[in-house]
Amino acid sequence: MFTGIVEELGEVTAVENLGDASRFRLRGPLVTDGAKHGDSIAVNGVCLTVVESAEGEFTADVMAETLSRSSLGALAPGSRVNLERPMAVGDRLGGHIVQGHVDGTGTILERTPSENWEIVKVSLPGPLRRYVVEKGSITVDGVSLTVVDAGPDYFTVSLIPTTLALTTLGTKRSGDPVNLEVDVIAKYVERLMGARAKETAQ
Repeated sequence: MFTGIVEELGEVTAVENLGDASRFRLRGPLVTDGAKHGDSIAVNGVCLTVVESAEGEFTADVMAETLSRSSLGALAPGSRVNLERPMAVGDRLGGHIVQGHVDGTGTILERTPSENWEIVKVSLPGPLRRYVVEKGSITVDGVSLTVVDAGPDYFTVSLIPTTLALTTLGTKRSGDPVNLEVDVIAKYVERLMGARAKETAQ
């Protein structure tokens, strides 16, 4: 489990095509400190398993399902990525509960700069719209954010200077894809309420 608080702005150093998968090598001295085979690291909000780790870099295999459901397939050597290690038991939950299981991708539609922050408008795929509410939580490229406005097919978030400086969201442009993970609690509530409704109807 992650919290959506990005620890490090890393970089893709190599991408190997494996046919029905890809192997990524990424640089991240902080998140690789003590990392070993089998550990998890979130890359732009996608939970990946460490294959090898050495000298501040790690490799991870990304299967076709993940490449099709996320924006990782668009990464190339030199791409910057948001990195986060899993939350340790007893740590503070600084963001919100993030699984690292991307629900879909959106597209940055518009950026509106202000004196001290920036409003970013992101498209929202139809199947995810019911889970996004004003002042609720959403993960964008692995960053835990609060929804400012939940429109019919979009949402907006406010980015503070720290987020702009320390994550990839500071350099994303209109038209760029971003990984989205909605609040898992909303999905569980929907599932449970649906089951309860079926039981009541029987």
